[in-house]
Amino acid sequence: MKLILQNRISKLFYCAILFLFLLPVGTTIQAETKNVNLPSGFVYLDEIDPSISLDMRYFGDHNFVGRRIEGYKAQRCILTKEAASALSDVQKELKEFSMALKIYDCYRPQAAADDFLAWSKDLSDLKMKKEFYPKLDKKTIYDRGFIATKSGHSRGSAVDLTIVSLPEQKQEEYLSGQKLKECQLAQKKRFKDNSIDMGTGYDCFDSLANTANPDIGSEQKRNRLLLRSLMEKHGFKNAWGEWWHFKLVNEPFPDTYYNFEVE
Repeated sequence: MKLILQNRISKLFYCAILFLFLLPVGTTIQAETKNVNLPSGFVYLDEIDPSISLDMRYFGDHNFVGRRIEGYKAQRCILTKEAASALSDVQKELKEFSMALKIYDCYRPQAAADDFLAWSKDLSDLKMKKEFYPKLDKKTIYDRGFIATKSGHSRGSAVDLTIVSLPEQKQEEYLSGQKLKECQLAQKKRFKDNSIDMGTGYDCFDSLANTANPDIGSEQKRNRLLLRSLMEKHGFKNAWGEWWHFKLVNEPFPDTYYNFEVE
């Protein structure tokens, strides 16, 4: 079954690369959010494209801190209109090849960045070390750039995401306190994320998560290339250290860090 799925993904990958730049860039979707409490220029992604899956890790316990993060009061993805529309365009292309996007994080309140920073200074809290930073001394996390005082996510045009095959398989549910599995292990040995194999789990503080790391397998390289090619085609730029992180190049609020809650 796994071999069949791998062959299918490989065929879809080559078809996608062949036709990727022959397809027209989609037009911007004109949609307004139904929630008047959002700042002007922001929308809920599900109101732009409800077909994009959400696995909002900071709303739950399955993240490197091990609890819900400050500022996340709902499992919703908020983005600027421009970023949401561009993601919808990516989604349309993926659907042509029986694939789809899955989102881990979107707009991130400044309160969440502050929460991460406070966590990084508490060296006694190693609750999620075994999965998310098994090879890393926690006291080096800030200095190495895994945590920052401000995040591009707080400007509303950055997103963490992956690709899933369609029909989408059921996502394994993480239960707080369950046995952790190292994020840099082979796909069958780490937490069973339902995405195609990107070489590491999400938010893996390890060099294998570097987008162009040469030590990952050929399948993982193809999968990362597919994601990056599509995202770049629609105006995003990848962060070299995190295969999952992209920001809109022409973001509408490049100097503003927001702090409204996700609700």
